[in-house]
Amino acid sequence: MDIFEFLDSYHIPYKNKDLINQAFIHSSYVNEHKTATGDNERLEFMGDAVLQVYSAERLYNIDPPLPEGLMSTRRSNLVSEKALAAIVRECGLNEFLKLGIGEEKTGGRNRDSIIADMFEAFIGAVYLDQGQAVVYRLLDDLMAEHIKEVDEHMFDYKTKLQEYVQADSRKSIIYETVSVAGPNNNPEFTVAVKIDGLIYGYGKASSKKQAQKNAAKDALEKLAQI
Repeated sequence: MDIFEFLDSYHIPYKNKDLINQAFIHSSYVNEHKTATGDNERLEFMGDAVLQVYSAERLYNIDPPLPEGLMSTRRSNLVSEKALAAIVRECGLNEFLKLGIGEEKTGGRNRDSIIADMFEAFIGAVYLDQGQAVVYRLLDDLMAEHIKEVDEHMFDYKTKLQEYVQADSRKSIIYETVSVAGPNNNPEFTVAVKIDGLIYGYGKASSKKQAQKNAAKDALEKLAQI
């Protein structure tokens, strides 16, 4: 399969094949192939902008509506390097990437930074070639489940809570185990998260670590509504 068969499988039209192909040309390939027309960095810039607007629109239209603070943190997560790289691996887009020999040998085809940039370039190319409606249709197919779920393994609530309150360096965040219930082989931890001594959220889980994450999520959602 090539990139155009990939697009055909999603019923995505294309006109400028050179533009689409350029989205998969890494700078290391250009350095070793002087006949190459150019790398994908300018397309990456365009695709980044498209993804920012797309994710903002889709998050804005979630029902029930999300508060502004939570939309902002979720958008950051959705278009993060790690998230975009995961999407690339899911659909196999990195097999179309053109790398220099050295970059290939050192694992560039599976490196988050390289394949996330490639995905942005690909989206930028489709946008320039076919416009917003078509590229949104493609993104809905590739990202719909990520928009709905914003999976916790891709979203570190404890880190995001720290970032949310770090504007005031005097504030401290403490996670306190309130109770442990159930048998030893299946305990349930209840954790409270305190900011400057005040409880902002609670979380329950079968592990203390997950209970802390759930407490941070609870606090973050409450703070985003303030």
